[in-house]
Amino acid sequence: MRAPILALMLSLVAAPAFAASFPCAKAETPDERAVCDTRALNDLDVEMGVRFDILKELLPMGNRTKMQEDQEAWLTDRRACGADVACLTAAYEKRLKLLRGVLSEFAKQGGQ
Repeated sequence: MRAPILALMLSLVAAPAFAASFPCAKAETPDERAVCDTRALNDLDVEMGVRFDILKELLPMGNRTKMQEDQEAWLTDRRACGADVACLTAAYEKRLKLLRGVLSEFAKQGGQ
């Protein structure tokens, strides 16, 4: 049952995104404002948010807690980039590589 839901949700990730995963109207920090002001960062943020939300539903409780802690640590690292678009892009790409890998493993398991 998870495989069809996962496939559908992953297809949504590929769709163009028009809003960050947080309310841009409330963006306060330089990193948040850069994400809202830069379309490519905005799209990376939306993909990261969608993948994170999918994983929250798929992972067992203990792994969910670890993933949440890792996400909070990642947000601290992102904040350290300030408004540096290259730094933010690298941070998102690193985090997304991890999240994509975890989701890929779930997809493989669901297909068996």
